Amino acid sequence: MRDIQEPVMEKDGLYQHPLQKLKRTHWWILVVLNIAFLIVGQAAAVLLGRFYYDKGGNSKWLATLVQTAAFPILLIPYFFLRSKNEPPSSSPPPSILVLCTIYFVIGALIAGDNMLYSISLLYLSASTYSLICATQLAFNAIFSYFLNSQKFTALIFNSVVILSLSAALLAINDESDKPVGVSKRKYIIGIVTALAASALYSLLLSLMQLTFEKVLKKETFSIVLEMQIYTAIVATCVAIVGLFASGEWRSLHGEMGNFTSGKVSYVMTLVWTAVAWQVCSVGVVGLIFVVSSLFSNVISTLSLAVTPLASVVIFHDSMNGVKIIAMLMAIWGFASYIYQNYLDDLKSRNDKIRGNNDTGNDSCI
Repeated sequence: MRDIQEPVMEKDGLYQHPLQKLKRTHWWILVVLNIAFLIVGQAAAVLLGRFYYDKGGNSKWLATLVQTAAFPILLIPYFFLRSKNEPPSSSPPPSILVLCTIYFVIGALIAGDNMLYSISLLYLSASTYSLICATQLAFNAIFSYFLNSQKFTALIFNSVVILSLSAALLAINDESDKPVGVSKRKYIIGIVTALAASALYSLLLSLMQLTFEKVLKKETFSIVLEMQIYTAIVATCVAIVGLFASGEWRSLHGEMGNFTSGKVSYVMTLVWTAVAWQVCSVGVVGLIFVVSSLFSNVISTLSLAVTPLASVVIFHDSMNGVKIIAMLMAIWGFASYIYQNYLDDLKSRNDKIRGNNDTGNDSCI
């Protein structure tokens, strides 16, 4: 976690970070609140997505659309929670053309990633889906190594191997709890698309981090929210085009009528799925601002471990021996990743303290 007491220079003196005014207790409350938004939002969105398919929904493009369609919710924190005195950038801002290109490319990739998630959730149970998607932490370590210069230590390597083996166990599991009507071939397709979606999501995180560092040159609350909002607009437009181009829009009326829980339930399922994804986004952005983007990604992965337990309670998904072992391996891989980041954070803090002491000693001479 970054030190919230560290001042940032402003034009006429010291820039006071909005979190600097908070007591440590209030800061922790803010962290816990954002963690709750992320975990509850993501778990609810996955479970509602599986509910949509279980009750007769079949439109992959509609399932893709609802993942970003409620982006106007992000305008609430954008207009009411951002700081009015954010630190100025020492470099000139990028051109509108560059920004539009970046937002369009990332937004289109997000739409593709959402489609992969929709396909995998169609062919997998909520618990299996979540355990497979936990591999995004392994993919994130790999992409961060190549794109963001993150160190690849023994603990990180252990995390990558363990999470990969966890996914492989689920792929070869003959006693898998496939949804009704899903063949072995479609189950494998679900595994492959979930892995591809996890890899693409991790690539997107690294590309966003690279954009903050090399193009935008800062990572303030407003900048992070703008990235989320503009890319969500592009992803929503791509999903709408896909919905109409594929012809799936013609079957939506019949799908609503055949939804086993009723038409009202059909509409409310889609609405609350969209809201849940944006509640998750608020948590993601909040943790990036309050702590760091790395911490936000780690908590996002942790929430995937909560979903299998919730799906067992709500959908009565089976938890056979292989799935339990896969979940324990995923937790092991997650713990290795967390411990490495704890060591990195501890080293950074110690280096900072030594640097401050050296500065103090020099000033006394």
